Amino acid sequence: MQRNKISVIGAGNVGASVAQALAVEKLGDIFLFDVVDGIPEGKALDIQEGAPHWGFDLQIKGFTTTNPKVYENLKGSDVVVITAGLARKPGMSRDDLLAKNVEILSSVSKSIKDYCPDARIVVVTNTADVMAYAVQKVTGIKPERIIGLGGSLDSSRFRTFLSMELGVSVKDINAFVIGGHGDDMVPFIRYSSAGGIPIERLLSKEKIDAIVKRTRFGGGEIVDLLKSGSAYYAPAISITAMVRSILHDEKRIIPSAAYLTGKHAEYYGASGIFIGLPIKIGSNGVEEIYDIDFKPDELELWKKTVASVKSGCAKVDEFLKGAR
Repeated sequence: MQRNKISVIGAGNVGASVAQALAVEKLGDIFLFDVVDGIPEGKALDIQEGAPHWGFDLQIKGFTTTNPKVYENLKGSDVVVITAGLARKPGMSRDDLLAKNVEILSSVSKSIKDYCPDARIVVVTNTADVMAYAVQKVTGIKPERIIGLGGSLDSSRFRTFLSMELGVSVKDINAFVIGGHGDDMVPFIRYSSAGGIPIERLLSKEKIDAIVKRTRFGGGEIVDLLKSGSAYYAPAISITAMVRSILHDEKRIIPSAAYLTGKHAEYYGASGIFIGLPIKIGSNGVEEIYDIDFKPDELELWKKTVASVKSGCAKVDEFLKGAR
């Protein structure tokens, strides 16, 4: 039986952790790419050598991309995960990364367009919703085949913090985050519950507000603690959940950055951008976007995060125009 092929572009902490998680879950052969000589080959071999204990019979290969022709190895990829780019440093906002990461992803995107235009793409590079927009602009690939990380990770953090505060199993926490993958994200309290019991009945407003704040700045908290680099374990498993839903056609509802157009764009007051919403992820990528209702205060938060993402996308347009 032919195995799935998953290409991971970027072999830093996030990319390598994704490759390992994908292999451990036996989701397919993993091809790892990076511009730093020897890093993708070394990390791929390291993961491969753990196969006897993890129990997978997969190919894990690494490729240094200083020669662009190496990207020919993308051919036949079912899913491409893009983690390439600069990591945040202490004191650096996600927007500070924008220009350089657009430049990096423009080059990567051209290779995807040339060698595996039919792949489903998961964009991880910060800021993920804006970077998903950049990838779509460069490749011209149908936007429903491109998904940005954001809500999957942010919702995982939100559920973790709620579980910690309540002292209950995280498996019984249902909660999600919408909006841009940045400081303006919107943890949706009204749709959050523990064992079906609304969070607002279990925690005070002060505690909920504190958890919301910690969720919004969860990535920055880890950056400050590590003092060099950013989170990679939680992002890796959040990405793996998305890839698994694609390859196994699980049709899971995972908050992630999807492209808004048509009736959904009209409903959400945002057109032509990728932004985090509850979506159904299956073999075709984004298979459904769900409309949720807003109270007045929630709508104001939503408008703020939309404006932030739109601003990032406008900067992408300016950069791509100047790069032509």
